[in-house]
Amino acid sequence: MTRTFLKTALALACFAMPMLAQADNRLDVVAQFEIKAPEPATSGYIFTRMGVAETLVNANAAGELTPGLATSWEVSQDGLTWVFALREGVVFHDGSAMTADTVVNALEIARAKPGPLQDLPITGIAAGDGAITVTLSEPMAALPAFLAEYRSQILSPASYAADGTGVAIIGTGPYRITAMEPPLSLDATAFAEYWGNAPHIADVSYSGVSRVETRALMAESGEAEFVFGLDPASVSRLGMLDDVEVLSVAIPRTLLIKVNAGHPFLAEPDARRALSLAIDRAGIAQAVLRYPEGADQLFPPSTAHWHNDALAPLAYEVEEAKKLLADLGWEPGSDGILTRDGVRFAVTLTTFPDRPELPLVAAVLEQQFRTIGIDLTVNTTNSSEIPAGHQDGSLELGLIARNFSLVPDPIGTILSDYVGNGDWGAMNWQNEEFATLLRGLARGDGGNAERARASEILQSELPIIPIAWYRQTLAVSDRVTGAEIDPFERSFGLENIRWAE
Repeated sequence: MTRTFLKTALALACFAMPMLAQADNRLDVVAQFEIKAPEPATSGYIFTRMGVAETLVNANAAGELTPGLATSWEVSQDGLTWVFALREGVVFHDGSAMTADTVVNALEIARAKPGPLQDLPITGIAAGDGAITVTLSEPMAALPAFLAEYRSQILSPASYAADGTGVAIIGTGPYRITAMEPPLSLDATAFAEYWGNAPHIADVSYSGVSRVETRALMAESGEAEFVFGLDPASVSRLGMLDDVEVLSVAIPRTLLIKVNAGHPFLAEPDARRALSLAIDRAGIAQAVLRYPEGADQLFPPSTAHWHNDALAPLAYEVEEAKKLLADLGWEPGSDGILTRDGVRFAVTLTTFPDRPELPLVAAVLEQQFRTIGIDLTVNTTNSSEIPAGHQDGSLELGLIARNFSLVPDPIGTILSDYVGNGDWGAMNWQNEEFATLLRGLARGDGGNAERARASEILQSELPIIPIAWYRQTLAVSDRVTGAEIDPFERSFGLENIRWAE
């Protein structure tokens, strides 16, 4: 069976085990994410993780910013002017040179599309002699971290159509694309003119495989060396194999319920607290996710400076949840479901199967919420329904996994989610004290005390309801060595992998 035929079979959700013709000299990576288009705004995270595209700024495993295509940066005393010195001798995969003008072109195109750059107070980006200058209308201390986010990747001008739409991914990374078949696959090979260290393995591929069962079988059969996005049962099974190693690391991602705080049933903070009190986080973590513990606040310990040890942890207290709802005027009906003014407490929880644990957790939440009289309907659908429901106001509850490290400084994601009306954050919730704290932190004013107060507000008002902190898992074949998991999910680290001897 040819590789192209396999991709087609997977696209049709074939239930049979695919028989991929293994290329002995190609490293195969499999994950659940589709390549929507050759467009950084929609699929850029795949291109950076595969080592095809790069950003001006990088981040190490501790979340510390490090040089990328920019070797250094400095800011003026008033915080309004940033200068990024560019790395010399960098060549795009089409053979053209990376210059200050090409960097400005890529950033201006990124800034015109939905994403973190669009919301920054940038008044201009100018090319200089071996550097670019970014001017702001107000200070933004985290600007370098925003330039490490995947949508800020630097591509050749030939990557874009005249209107800025992505038509090809022509980056500067250690691998260049040789073939791409959206939405399912790409092939890449080592780029001979790469400015950094050459990869140890010449040829790599990426396959987007939606079914978790298929991904697990591909790891088990040896049809792929790297497999991401495994469910807990697959992790347990693969961990018992001699020729597969399962790696796991805590990452700055939280499984949470996104709440429509403008919904008449959910507008009162006590209603949201009742939902939170009904969740047996420890049970979900251990029985469903196979994690040692659940989340007792939004920010996991891996989000440096935002995790607040002083917070009273989120608790599991069913009777207290019932009391809070009773105080809000909800009374049990004949079927045990609460009613108020003749209306049943019935809401829909929307989630998606891209992350296989989400539908499993949703099924448990349906039972746990019923114990306090809430009729929960689970809608498992495409992940795009979450932001669509946010925008048109139809979303009631959404079960999602939120990554706080897309911008390596969590302030970027937090500012977007809880002040900037981001699609994956708070919905119909505003808190002026919180917004003031966040804007100050973004400018560089304040520190741990302000972050602690911000986390306290989120814990008190629960515009989102945390359930568990994530661990990233990777099944890796014993045919390779040097595999590591990037806790900030910026790179697969393919350039550091070697074939085992």
